[in-house]
Amino acid sequence: MAAFNKAFHKRELHDPGPVRAIFSNTWLAPLWLLARVYLGYQWILAGSHKVWGDQRWIARDGPDGLGLKAFWDKAIAIPAQGSPAIKYDWYREFLKYMDTHAWYHWFAWVIAVGEMTVGVLLIVGAFTGLAALVGATMNFNFMLAGSASTNPVLFILAILILLGWKVSGWIGVDRWLLPALGTPWEPGPAGAASAHEGGDGGPTPRLTPRRGTT
Repeated sequence: MAAFNKAFHKRELHDPGPVRAIFSNTWLAPLWLLARVYLGYQWILAGSHKVWGDQRWIARDGPDGLGLKAFWDKAIAIPAQGSPAIKYDWYREFLKYMDTHAWYHWFAWVIAVGEMTVGVLLIVGAFTGLAALVGATMNFNFMLAGSASTNPVLFILAILILLGWKVSGWIGVDRWLLPALGTPWEPGPAGAASAHEGGDGGPTPRLTPRRGTT
């Protein structure tokens, strides 16, 4: 038993050098900037079509969400021949529940405004990891609903930006925002201020990414 405990004692596993160079080093920040701007532009483009486009989900006249309802109706339909768009019954029932209860009236706003917000945050580099996570979640749901389009490519790009959250916003607002706010597990000066009111928050850790080579 002692040998077992010694072999499996708690220890920190480090990432290999190439992984640290890609996801934790600021020398690739210009590449992350290009990826961010491209992904953000795609989200703003998608959101603008839903707000101002010809097939808008936010109606100028009449009830909102009819475009989303049409998307849901097509997704949950089971054709007489061939395969349905949705492969998982639980997800079809989930969309059918929202469709039956007319959630599309307000959910269309959530999607359209969410896409625009994700796009803006990615372009300016603010809360980049969170924005990429929200975008990837929307891509994933569109794919579950049977809509491929550009969603697989954008989903992979969002996951990569999410993995590189410490440096993907380095050329952006996150360069100052992250050190100031920190994270829930490592609060920065601004984030630790409220914690200090309830007790000693201890020393403030640094979230500064690596610079130069690894």
